[in-house]
Amino acid sequence: MHDLRMAAPALLSWAATATLVVSGARVAVVVAVAAVLLAGLAAGRPSLAVAAIGVAAVAVSCAWRLNAIEHSPVTRLAAERRLATLEVEVRRDAKAFQQHGQESIVVELLVRRVVSRDVDVRTRDRATALVAGPADDLVVGRRLTVVGRLAPSDATDEAAVIDVVRRGPTDQASWWWEVSETVREGVRTSVKRTGDEPRALVPALVDGDDSRVSDEVEEDFRRAGLTHLMAVSGTNLTIVLAVVLVVGRATGVRRRGLWVLGAVSIVGFVILARPDPSVVRAAAMGAVGVAALGFGERGGVRALAWAVIALLFVDPWLSRSAGFVLSVCATAGILILAPVMVRPLLRWMPRWCALAIAVPLAAQLACTPAIAAISGQVSLVAVVANLLAAPAVAPATVAGLLGGLFAVLSAPIGQVFGFFAAAMATWILEVGHRAASLEAASLTWHAPWQLLIVIVPVAAWAIVRISARPVLFGGIALGLLISIWRPPHPGWPPQGWLMVACDVGQGDATVLNAGDGTAVMVDAGPDPVAIDRCLDRLDVRRIRLMVFTHGHADHIDGWRGVMRGRQVDQIAVGPTGGAGAASHVAVPGETFTVGAISAEVLWPPQSEPLPVTDGSSANNASVVLAVRIHGVRILLTGDIEPEAQARLMLQHPELSAEVMKMPHHGSARQSEAFLDAVSAGIVTVSAGADNDYGHPAAKALAMLRERGAEWWRTDTDGDIAVVLRDGRLLVATTQ
Repeated sequence: MHDLRMAAPALLSWAATATLVVSGARVAVVVAVAAVLLAGLAAGRPSLAVAAIGVAAVAVSCAWRLNAIEHSPVTRLAAERRLATLEVEVRRDAKAFQQHGQESIVVELLVRRVVSRDVDVRTRDRATALVAGPADDLVVGRRLTVVGRLAPSDATDEAAVIDVVRRGPTDQASWWWEVSETVREGVRTSVKRTGDEPRALVPALVDGDDSRVSDEVEEDFRRAGLTHLMAVSGTNLTIVLAVVLVVGRATGVRRRGLWVLGAVSIVGFVILARPDPSVVRAAAMGAVGVAALGFGERGGVRALAWAVIALLFVDPWLSRSAGFVLSVCATAGILILAPVMVRPLLRWMPRWCALAIAVPLAAQLACTPAIAAISGQVSLVAVVANLLAAPAVAPATVAGLLGGLFAVLSAPIGQVFGFFAAAMATWILEVGHRAASLEAASLTWHAPWQLLIVIVPVAAWAIVRISARPVLFGGIALGLLISIWRPPHPGWPPQGWLMVACDVGQGDATVLNAGDGTAVMVDAGPDPVAIDRCLDRLDVRRIRLMVFTHGHADHIDGWRGVMRGRQVDQIAVGPTGGAGAASHVAVPGETFTVGAISAEVLWPPQSEPLPVTDGSSANNASVVLAVRIHGVRILLTGDIEPEAQARLMLQHPELSAEVMKMPHHGSARQSEAFLDAVSAGIVTVSAGADNDYGHPAAKALAMLRERGAEWWRTDTDGDIAVVLRDGRLLVATTQ
């Protein structure tokens, strides 16, 4: 109980730090003085005194660091937006991004000297730099001189943002950083002859280098609860420590020696993976694990509390880091909940099996409130996905590390280990993709996340009670797995459905029923997982024709989800392009027939210039289709805006349809004359919940209301199906 009481000072220090880093140095000084006075008055009450001392320590750290930044000459020059020459050291590896159509990089620096007109001072301030063009030489520890325009930073832990005008060559870093970079390059070399996804994942598993991991893999791992594998976390360090300690035990190293060996391994790991906040967190959690090794789980809890306070003292801005929250929660869950969950399981299963179930379950339960607060979602497959991926994680990590070490000496030997690491990574990727594709992989949490603080302990208590009864435990677990794999959708898809507007977030994806599990699709939305789920729910196994109305990401980025496990016969695009290997560019006047579907391309014109005022030229170049299914007329309008709508009416005076997909997600920019010409009784609006654009606009919905049209929205209604039943048009939704 004493060890659990240590959590209170840590939590109080954490809350204080998270508040102070955005409150300024003066507030931090006041809190530090008040905490010191309270500690003196509470001398006879140890728990209160320890809490006050913890708050005082982090408050002093905040005051010192904030004061240094607020009064830094770099901060003053940034406020004046000065052009300066700076001697800097790279703090973190550069990250690439696209800016104005060209590759640029963002890199965090330590400013060691700044020169600008009347100023020439040495300092040690943090800054972020934006550099045009590739910068493979900007790795941790290297120094260089840059000339750039300074600007104030929005981050309270930085003195400036530097827009680099020109830069000099980099100098060699300290030998340990250069050795680290050599090994990291060795890891990449060892897997360079493997597939794209394993080649990107292995470096992420070994040293946190996720620069080559695709957006699709990131999204699937997020949904599957496997994101922690791609970031340097306690998992990576635990694997390295476990291997080192096993080897140490086998060679006769005993208790104190194991502690020393563990500490040296932690330092080496930090150097290899870079001293980023996630790595520092992992190192601290690894130290907690070493403490638990020496003192048992009680010592681990005590060490965790002190580690939290120490980390916040060293870097107060960790208090507002999502990764820090999740790392601490997961470690606390493993130390506190896992032992309680293991005991009843040990009555009827082997210890290794009980640990394999209890550890990820405890970590996931402890992290659930934080995950809901951060992402608004709760993963339902995380425990199962981690159980399935776990056997391959350690071999992939160890083999990848050995591949990197041996590649320094001999590339062919390194590649032997690299091939094995890639094979293990392929299994992890398969688990991530499969788990993410499950229809109920995650649950959107609409209630206040604080409610989970009450629900999670109750759920943990229920799990402990149930796990003592193997039949009940197995039955409930099997039922949950089946419901996640194939969640019930009574009456979906509805009989006689003609068209479905899929709920894909802030984007467009429309499915037209071609019969017998086939369909014509118009756009794929922004999210591969969302469109894959929608097609699964409709039991669509083959896409006869895929039409991309225009090349915007919210219409084409879901393409990989369309292809997942399905045959796509043909792709058609408009003048702005689309995704996949397009075989045909749609032109006005073209018609096509697929099953009961017949359609004509109405827009955009081939030879005439597209209308552009304050609207988007790409939007106005959207392919517009007039579709007829079983006699029902449907107008699919892409993202055309009033200029294109007016021209479309001139070219096609007869635009009337029973069903219309609202142009441009229901933006306010609509032509009333166009809505009059179409005169649709049913309108579908595809928009994402709480999107930043305000779609659908109240003005657009008011236009529909004035015309007596009924509308349904994917952000509130989910998937929207237009159904023909007994000669009548009906609408069904999933929400």
